[in-house]
Amino acid sequence: MAGNFETEVLHSAHKKTQGIKSKVTPIYQTSAFTFNDLDELEGFYQGEGNYLYSRVGNPNTDELGQSVAALEQAEDGVAASSGLAAILAGVLAVAKNGDHIVAADDVYGGSFHLLKAELERFGIETSFVSFSELSNVEAAIKENTRLLYTESITNPLLRVEKLEEVIGLAKNSNLVVLIDNTFATPLHVRPYTLGADLVVHSATKYICGHSDVTSGVVVGRKDLISEARARIVNLGANLSPFEAWLTCRGLKTLALRIKAQSENARLLADSLRGNKDVAKVYYPFEKGEKGYGAIVTIELAEHVDTDLFFKSLGWVKIVPTLAGVETTVSHPLKTSHRALPTEAQAELGITYGLVRISVGIEHGNDIVKQFEAALTAASK
Repeated sequence: MAGNFETEVLHSAHKKTQGIKSKVTPIYQTSAFTFNDLDELEGFYQGEGNYLYSRVGNPNTDELGQSVAALEQAEDGVAASSGLAAILAGVLAVAKNGDHIVAADDVYGGSFHLLKAELERFGIETSFVSFSELSNVEAAIKENTRLLYTESITNPLLRVEKLEEVIGLAKNSNLVVLIDNTFATPLHVRPYTLGADLVVHSATKYICGHSDVTSGVVVGRKDLISEARARIVNLGANLSPFEAWLTCRGLKTLALRIKAQSENARLLADSLRGNKDVAKVYYPFEKGEKGYGAIVTIELAEHVDTDLFFKSLGWVKIVPTLAGVETTVSHPLKTSHRALPTEAQAELGITYGLVRISVGIEHGNDIVKQFEAALTAASK
């Protein structure tokens, strides 16, 4: 539909009401669907019916996949049980035993582990290189390379990917591009419209936005989503109807939440940039016409006691995730990136003093004051 994002996010939902004019799609909390006779059952397998078994498909999970696809302006989409499940489905839609992937070396630690430790057990090799210089990416491409994988905004160091250049390189090399768009959301960038083949979201984060669901979505080319859907069905990586319903409910306020969180994040990043207790602020200050993202990552100064800083945060909770409406912090070295080899952590800058801040919708001045107080308390 034509219109601004704030309108699209509310009205692009593919509601599944089965002829009943409910304003919101009901929760189809069922493991299976019934048939009147064997002919109707056979009709499902011939493509004449919609639903058989909730692992195979459900109105609520369909609504989520198709709604995110609409926001990303992609051809199709499918929901999965988590962000990693969505990434796995996207990768396996393209790569098989004997194939090779080139991935950014500064991606989320869980993605690194999936590609490096798990998929290599099944004969899919991944080379991790810096995407800051595309010559590194080009040099890593082999004859059996099938996929380039990166994040639109990387986790946790917030490097903004040069999507057009990465996608251009992939097209010139006849490779598929998979972009994790979790941090940016379709409000800030739509990688599919730039030429990406697949886009994934940990919908646990901003798509849902309320820290009460674990879910994922992969959208993109119809042929690749057909393959991704098959992997989700056959590997049992489907999302439950109720969690899909909750995620769809959260999606409706995406624009409002992200705008408020991004404004607060910019305010916090600006205030911390001049704080003597902060050695470095990671934040895309000069990027984005519609905002700058809701994550701020900082490196504490050497004289700041990291443990005491975390203990002094008051109402700011310590969590291993991000993107809820409340401001939270995480410690990448001990959570999201603990599985990386020590040398990789050091090379990327994942240190003991690195703090990832997920900025919420509280009053911006209260957020700033809370972090200033924690820094003061922890300063030696």
